[in-house]
Amino acid sequence: MINPAFYSLSNEIEEKVSQTFREWKDKENVRRLWEKDASLWTGADESNWLGWLDICERELQDLKKYEDFAEEASAFDSIVLLGMGGSSLCPEVLAVTFERGNFRVLDSTVPAQVRAIETGLDLKKTLFIVASKSGTTLEPNCFERYFYEKVSSVLENAGQNFVAITDPNSKLQSLAESKGYRRIFLGDPKIGGRFSALSVFGMIPASAMKIDVEDFLKKTLPMVQACKNTEPKENPGVVLGTILGICQAIGKDKLTIFSSPEIYDLGAWLEQLIAESTGKEGVAIIPIDREPLLEYVENYSDDRVFVYLKLKGSEDELIENVFEKLTTAGHPTIKIEIESRMHLGQEFFRWEFATAVAGSIMNINPFNQPDVESAKVEARKLMSEYVENGVLPCQEPIFECDGLKIFTSSEYAKSLERRFGEEKSLRNYLEGHLAHVCQGDYFAILAYLEMNKETEETLQAIRKKILEKLACATCLGFGPRFLHSTGQAYKGGANNGVFLQITCEDEEDMPVPLQGYTFGIVKMAQARGDFQVLLDRERRALWIHLNKKDDLRKIYLALENLN
Repeated sequence: MINPAFYSLSNEIEEKVSQTFREWKDKENVRRLWEKDASLWTGADESNWLGWLDICERELQDLKKYEDFAEEASAFDSIVLLGMGGSSLCPEVLAVTFERGNFRVLDSTVPAQVRAIETGLDLKKTLFIVASKSGTTLEPNCFERYFYEKVSSVLENAGQNFVAITDPNSKLQSLAESKGYRRIFLGDPKIGGRFSALSVFGMIPASAMKIDVEDFLKKTLPMVQACKNTEPKENPGVVLGTILGICQAIGKDKLTIFSSPEIYDLGAWLEQLIAESTGKEGVAIIPIDREPLLEYVENYSDDRVFVYLKLKGSEDELIENVFEKLTTAGHPTIKIEIESRMHLGQEFFRWEFATAVAGSIMNINPFNQPDVESAKVEARKLMSEYVENGVLPCQEPIFECDGLKIFTSSEYAKSLERRFGEEKSLRNYLEGHLAHVCQGDYFAILAYLEMNKETEETLQAIRKKILEKLACATCLGFGPRFLHSTGQAYKGGANNGVFLQITCEDEEDMPVPLQGYTFGIVKMAQARGDFQVLLDRERRALWIHLNKKDDLRKIYLALENLN
């Protein structure tokens, strides 16, 4: 059986979807997709990135590595995955969903986050999984250097506490071989990171968590088979992808995700898959995950499509009630009922297939990420200057008061100041910034802060204030992880985002061994680099730098006092 899906669409959308089904059938597009025909998209290199189509079957023929590794991993008290983006999000979803408390994921260069992961670990009894397809990604390389040095201080053969997941002949493979890693698992170079959930990048961590990989993949297989159906309206991946693509084309480009509490983290994986795949060439589907619910559904803007990922047996009356009202009000809605946690693999595949279909309808290449590199380039420039000069280049704020500094371009600062005159204050700058939000826009908070309960609650409260005031779709992302996810859409998609970046001075910093810089410098270079690219792309962006983390409350209070 496959997880059932139910759709409620307006007559306009229904007609366009049916027309697209007819076109897909006439052109035999499902066959072309499975035959990896690049002309289904842009005719570029798409055929080189479709190894995920049959990865489930291939991994089911190679199960012994998972069985053996599960036994090896059981000898360790704790497991820490060091990765970023497609290498870390699926393992995070599995660890959260299956409640594996001894499995941690590090995907942040914020020093407090690195310290939080390290706290409580017995390094002698901790297994580190370094996951990076290319082996050149900055963040996991920094994490590896830091923890390898730490383990080397307590163990003579530190490599036996490390495992690598990477593509063949990568720099990480060479590093792992030179350091004597316990294991090296090689991925398929024809699978991009965000499509790699059912490959070794997702399943090796799953086996370490004592999830039955064979059962998980076997429960996924019916969805893979269903997505081979050449009748588009009976193909679950084509149906979902067509709805998403058509909704984007008519301006309903904010994919708002509701999830049962037990599977709430699935949205983090969907964010990267959808945003990084579709946000380019001036178009995007913007995923809206974990947004506070609005009490009155009439306050939801009409630029949204809603999806409810419901775990069978889970009851959430509030979500059920809001979703039912949204459906009754005529919003496009999608409800997917997931049979069990072990059926999550079906959704990994359904959404991967749907994303490929939506990309075809949007006339883009869903397998590249051209704007991710732009922020990396700017960050590398800043880090090189730091290594050479011992300091980051000086940057002048447009306003400074009470432990806060505000930055933006001189042009955008003038446009803000024209709205409030001569009285400069945090409140006035925020009010001027929010006034730039127009119909069809979304508002994104980009927080380079430690991901913990207290910080997230405050940021969600800020997000709720903005949602209630503007009634526009809102996003919340933690840096630098969102750079490998929604960051692609923010820079490469349509210019309908308004951004608030938040950074903070580090209470404690720590060096990245043998590199001449610290985690705090990496974090700040990434934040500054990405913000500069936003400005270069003429995005409406404001950056607030806090002196201490408690100052985050000042942003909330300033928003509370807005007219």
